[in-house]
Amino acid sequence: MTTVKLPGALRQYSDGAATADVPAGSLAAVLDAVDARFPRLVGRVRDEQGALRRFVNVYVDGVDARESGGLTTPVADGAEVLILPSVAGG
Repeated sequence: MTTVKLPGALRQYSDGAATADVPAGSLAAVLDAVDARFPRLVGRVRDEQGALRRFVNVYVDGVDARESGGLTTPVADGAEVLILPSVAGG
């Protein structure tokens, strides 16, 4: 299993859950499992084509997924995935 951490900004879509334990695999498979568990989260992390949204950062064990293969990034058993939507302000 791998742990996906969901920040406060996404918890309204995850029934308040701060984490989700899902099977390891590619990042795409991990995100699919999170989406299946929390259907309201679908579309908040990936766009209509399934790509990571521009203003969402995803880290696998502290490494930006965009720099390590994007959705094909391998997520090992025991890894930690952190989803961080950008916060705008002014």
